Amino acid sequence: MSAPDALQRAIEATLFAAEEPMSVDSLCTHLGDAEAGDVREALKALEETYSERGIHLVERSKRWHFQTAPDLAHLLRREKEQVRRLSRAATEVLAIIAYHEPVSRAEIESIRGVQTAKGTLDVLMEAGWVRVAGRREVPGRPVIYATTPDFLQHFGLESRKDLPGLDELKAAGLLDPVDDAYDALAGEDPSGDGEADDESVEDTDEGTFDTFEDEQTQA
Repeated sequence: MSAPDALQRAIEATLFAAEEPMSVDSLCTHLGDAEAGDVREALKALEETYSERGIHLVERSKRWHFQTAPDLAHLLRREKEQVRRLSRAATEVLAIIAYHEPVSRAEIESIRGVQTAKGTLDVLMEAGWVRVAGRREVPGRPVIYATTPDFLQHFGLESRKDLPGLDELKAAGLLDPVDDAYDALAGEDPSGDGEADDESVEDTDEGTFDTFEDEQTQA
């Protein structure tokens, strides 16, 4: 058996048994300091091999893992799906971070036009979709926030470049009930009067965003 085939088999076995997605560097270390170029070549070959199978090898945020083929995901869903619900405030904050990261809390509030409760950011960090990305090098050195690899993986995005545009989100019906938030991100004034919506500073509106369900099941 040739060396490339042996490396592909080793990578295949490693990723299948891994508890979480692995980067090229972590694969190299695990396989005994294999060459990064050889590992990347083997991953691409495996990706092609699995492209027509029931499971696919995919890269998300520079980490590789096996997942159910999108057209077969429905076969593995439980009868009662657990849908993660976010308040309207949390959904707006998540959208702002995803499209503008890294951003500080003050910058988020400037875009939304209302104060953002710390609990809103805590919810997003507990979900594993938002992380602290450091501090802005300005007076006061405010904390800045960014999305995580889990955010990309959950929504099937390879990178933030794959985030949908405003028209795509509307066409998919994913803006209810946060049309105003995305309109604001696009520079539109949904009220037409140039003023921010009247929301409480505690950020406690009760709207929910029900589209946060997994469309793909990780093998």
